[in-house]
Amino acid sequence: MPTHACKTSANFLSPSLNSVGFYCSMKGLIFIKEYAYVRVSSKDQQESRQVIAMESRSIPSERIFLEKLSGKDTKRPMLQALINTVQSGDIVVVESISRFARNTRDLLGLVEKLTQKGVEFVSLKEHIDTTTPTRRFTLTVFAAVAELEREHILQRQAEGIAAAKARGVHLGRPIKKPPENFAEVVKLWERGKIGFDEALRQTGLKQATFYSRLRELRSGRIK
Repeated sequence: MPTHACKTSANFLSPSLNSVGFYCSMKGLIFIKEYAYVRVSSKDQQESRQVIAMESRSIPSERIFLEKLSGKDTKRPMLQALINTVQSGDIVVVESISRFARNTRDLLGLVEKLTQKGVEFVSLKEHIDTTTPTRRFTLTVFAAVAELEREHILQRQAEGIAAAKARGVHLGRPIKKPPENFAEVVKLWERGKIGFDEALRQTGLKQATFYSRLRELRSGRIK
């Protein structure tokens, strides 16, 4: 489209109406594309709810970057691929800021990278974006609140674990008890009468478990 066909830079089609908008500039017609970032923490979790939210904005599947990885840091392959793909004028959409980053520092750092490329950021759940200074401030506030809430959850979990341990409740995988012949097999192994592989075979234990039970035996916890 020739430059003279653009009457004013105010001719802007809101990206909320479609995944591809446009606006006029001194350089002519510039297309705006929406890209989506979808993340779940593990392969067992379902991403369908997030994907449906993105498809409702008419974001095509080829512009939906799906990640099945913890959000503990920003070193995520699909996230980095998304940042490398988007260009000035594009918009990155997420279902919630928690899908994008787990703490305020990471969130603001990622948003700053997008801003430097001229890319806007939109979070559907919190109804916030980076198109204006006011909305950018709102993003900062929401990120801080989300991080505080997460810290409270972790604190409650830690307190619950401590209380359970104080009551003598075992947490985690059930402890596999050593076989009745464990002490006898250990003596044969220590005296060189059987090899280590044979000791594992006779006790039915894996190497790490064998050594763990061996430490317990030597400390007197197993008799």
